[in-house]
Amino acid sequence: MLKVQDITVRYGVGDVIRDVSFELDGGTIIALLGPNGAGKTTLIRSLNGTVPISSGSILLDGKELGFYSRREIAQKIAVVAQENETKFPVSVLEFVLSGRFARGSACGWETEDDLVAGRNALEQCDLADFETRLMNELSGGERQRVVLARALATESSLMLLDEPTANLDLAHQAMMFRLVRERCQERGASAIVITHDLNLAAEFADQVMLLKSGRVFSFGAVSDVLTEGNLNEVYDVNVLLDENPASGKVRVTTVY
Repeated sequence: MLKVQDITVRYGVGDVIRDVSFELDGGTIIALLGPNGAGKTTLIRSLNGTVPISSGSILLDGKELGFYSRREIAQKIAVVAQENETKFPVSVLEFVLSGRFARGSACGWETEDDLVAGRNALEQCDLADFETRLMNELSGGERQRVVLARALATESSLMLLDEPTANLDLAHQAMMFRLVRERCQERGASAIVITHDLNLAAEFADQVMLLKSGRVFSFGAVSDVLTEGNLNEVYDVNVLLDENPASGKVRVTTVY
């Protein structure tokens, strides 16, 4: 589905991302980890063409990303950005339906299918009663759930999520990852999720990519990447690793 080959993103004279390569297949979630400034947001912004790459190539469904129109990219890739403050008095349902625009007709009117997809996404995100609420009146956590609902409503095959659990309580953090996991399992979609929560990444991701200073420090299965040595080297902290008794997945505890 997505093949990234030796991409570099350069701002001025410095490389923010350098020589990054990986492949993402359908049904797979990659958790993108690393300290602040490692290049995580720049990397996922490059994957939908928002940030131009300086070298390398990005293939989406076997075709160079640059050969797709913006409308075609929007049909294939849904984005949940880090900052989602909305200053305009648009309703929650209108905001979610805006994610369907790339699939719409030339006249721009939503169809019955659009309404069904939008309302289903709102219900999945525990927002069934929020249709007429205004986006600029919601809390940060509520807005974040609406943005996720819009991404789900697009029915895109690739989701790029930049810290989607920011501002969410514990229950809705788990809900967010569960919804992404179900979309990948049931529809063969795939996702790249930036998160600072290593334990959520361990629970829900199929693979982990650990960035340091714009380069891939480690990439692979969760248990291979989330090691004491790797985390100490990248984050400069000591950690203890054990097994989550409920799931059997790796559990990370920081030693202060």
